[in-house]
Amino acid sequence: PFQRDIVALACKLGRFCIWADCGMGKTAMQLEWARQVCEHTGKRVLILAPLAVSHQTVREAEKFGITGVAFAARPGDTDARIVVTNYEKLAHFDPSQFVGVVLDESSILKSVDGKTRSEILAAFSWTPYRLACSATPAPNDFMELGNHAEFLGVMTREEMLAMFFVHDGGDTSQWRIKGHAQGKFLEWVCTWAVTIRK
Repeated sequence: PFQRDIVALACKLGRFCIWADCGMGKTAMQLEWARQVCEHTGKRVLILAPLAVSHQTVREAEKFGITGVAFAARPGDTDARIVVTNYEKLAHFDPSQFVGVVLDESSILKSVDGKTRSEILAAFSWTPYRLACSATPAPNDFMELGNHAEFLGVMTREEMLAMFFVHDGGDTSQWRIKGHAQGKFLEWVCTWAVTIRK
C-alpha cells in the first residue's frame, strides 16, 4: 500500500523525488509512475539508469506486467512507450520526444559542477513530468538536495541557498542552515520528495 500511495502522490504532483531504501520497490514505483504518465498523456517516457540497472529495469517491468518497456541505446532502436537507457547514451536522445523522464539512481545529480548533472538539468528543463529515484540521497548534503530541487524545477540551487542558508565564509567556506529555517527547510523538501526506510 505505501508504494501505491507514493506513486499516487508523485503522479498528482507530476515532479517528485522518491528516496526509498533498498528493497522498498523503487523500480516498481518508477515503472508504474511512467506507465501512468504515458496513459495520461498518450506520449512517451524516458528512464535514465546506470548501465548495470537498465536491463534489470526492463526485466522488472515484465515481472510486474507493465508492457511497452524496452531498452534502447539509440532513439531508433525501439518505439516502446517507456524507453530505458543508460546515462552515457543521453546525448543520442532528443528530450523533446518525451513527456516524462525518470532518473534512476538520481544521486548522479550530487556533483555541483559535474558534466552529467549540467547535461541532465539542461536537457529536461522543459519536460513536464519528472521523477528522481534513489536509495542513497544524503540528507545532510544540502547541495544534493538543491540539485534535485533544480532538476524538478521547484527552485534553483542558488535560490535554495539564499532562502534557507548562510555562508560562513572565511577558511571553512561552508553553507549552514539558518537557525530559524531548519524546520521550514525540511517542510519545503517534503512538498516535493518522500524519504522512506522501512
